[in-house]
Amino acid sequence: MAQVYERVALIGLGLIASSMFWAMKRSGLAGEITGYARSAETRDTAREIGLCDRVCDTMAEAVEGADLVVLCVPVGVMGAVAAELAPALKTGCTLTDVGSVKADVIAQVSPHLPEGVHFIPGHPLAGTEHSGPRSGFAELFDNRWCLLVPVEGTAPEAVAQLRSLWEGMGANVEEMDAEHHDLVLAVTSHTPHLIAYTMVGVADDLRRVTDSEVVKYSAAGFRDFTRIAASDPTMWRDVFLSNKDATLEILGRFTEELFALQRAIRRGDGDHLHAYFTRTRAIRRGIIEAGQDTAAPDFGRSAKK
Repeated sequence: MAQVYERVALIGLGLIASSMFWAMKRSGLAGEITGYARSAETRDTAREIGLCDRVCDTMAEAVEGADLVVLCVPVGVMGAVAAELAPALKTGCTLTDVGSVKADVIAQVSPHLPEGVHFIPGHPLAGTEHSGPRSGFAELFDNRWCLLVPVEGTAPEAVAQLRSLWEGMGANVEEMDAEHHDLVLAVTSHTPHLIAYTMVGVADDLRRVTDSEVVKYSAAGFRDFTRIAASDPTMWRDVFLSNKDATLEILGRFTEELFALQRAIRRGDGDHLHAYFTRTRAIRRGIIEAGQDTAAPDFGRSAKK
């Protein structure tokens, strides 16, 4: 594929940034890719594994002359990071991010940006429960969705260029407004994560079930909660605080549904339960048909190394 940006700067070198680097390298999408992480240990690891063409010791050095700057930091610090790097941004460059909340990130970052910088918030809907610079891989975004949320007045050509980059990294791209994005993600990601954290916490509290039993019999369903609940705690703390309204709205709906199911179980209402589970099963089929998961036995885990 053709080069999309001459110089790209990755700020924060965790799972998403490292996967972006390997995906850009795989397809020759960027001339030079610089990187910066706040932790010296992370920078040393990045240098050791060849992550980024040049790992910089300051944010200003990393973004100097960059055509695209990607904020790959927890959503709670986006504003502070933007304030620090804004003076070093080249006129005409594009600033984007990979945070899973958009309205709050726009509110945090926008006030710090100089004239002539294109701000196009983004969110790749891809990830694993692993974090850190060693966790990335080039295929992470293949056939996954990346949502772009351009702020008002953004130049269409800047959006088209960023879209080309994500498509070159294997992603499907759609545009969406910030408020709708945050509601969609509260349904598809944020609330399920909160429920997973809660369920794992409940198992921890149930002393009548021993720790060894929880581990030994987890394939019955608990295991899949633990994968989600193993995700980065700093990131998820910030997500819930930043997307408070939408998450609370969906949690309210979840609580209502849960009470209805409790009532059906208490009353022995098998028809209600069967109808409910039939409807939810159809959603699972839709996800498989859309290519967003595999129907392989054991979720295809046994085939993975």
